[in-house]
Amino acid sequence: MGTRGKAEGSGSGSRGVSRRTLLIGGGAAALGTAALAVDDVRRVWWRVPGVEKPRKPGELDYAGARWVAASEANWRRADRPDDYGVDRVIVHVTQGSFASAVKVFQDPAHQAATHYIVGQNGRVTQMIRELDVAYHAGNRSYNERSIGIEHEGFVDRPQDFTPEMYAASALLTAEICARYELPVDREHIIGHVEVPGTDHTDPGPHWDWDRYMKLVRAAPQPPPPS
Repeated sequence: MGTRGKAEGSGSGSRGVSRRTLLIGGGAAALGTAALAVDDVRRVWWRVPGVEKPRKPGELDYAGARWVAASEANWRRADRPDDYGVDRVIVHVTQGSFASAVKVFQDPAHQAATHYIVGQNGRVTQMIRELDVAYHAGNRSYNERSIGIEHEGFVDRPQDFTPEMYAASALLTAEICARYELPVDREHIIGHVEVPGTDHTDPGPHWDWDRYMKLVRAAPQPPPPS
């Protein structure tokens, strides 16, 4: 908060701001506010009661994936990146099989899910739109700002992290980084264990970050959105 300046004084000896300056400044501020208001309306028109932003059931954000919907209890509707900027990819490990991860993400009692699951065979399944906020990080702010990717396996079994999994996940992460214009580095691509306040340890000590980041950097990236 700024301090009050002498120009706020009302006595004859003060150097007050002229009425003309106030009118011009007020007009400019009003125009600026109006422009912001128009922009806000463009972004949130679909939130008007009775109006829904158009979406196609089963629509994919990543062409290499197949769609299997998560329970609506495990995510919340949003309009990212208009309402929440996306600046992170978070790497998870399922601590179970591919099928078990899909099953729990479809269970409304689970209260958690990621946007994607990558199998040991390189199969990619999308369960939540990138537009929406998935409950995956254990931290509300990080949920709102990130895309979550699960990987089939267990943190204490290095053999679970197959070449097919690394390659498929790297292609997915590279495309996400290009889509949101994120630098391909360890500040913007993190493990679940690095989320503040979490009690999770994934992806664990056997996840080869050097290998993974090299693959992400080497992946062909589509041009960023215009």
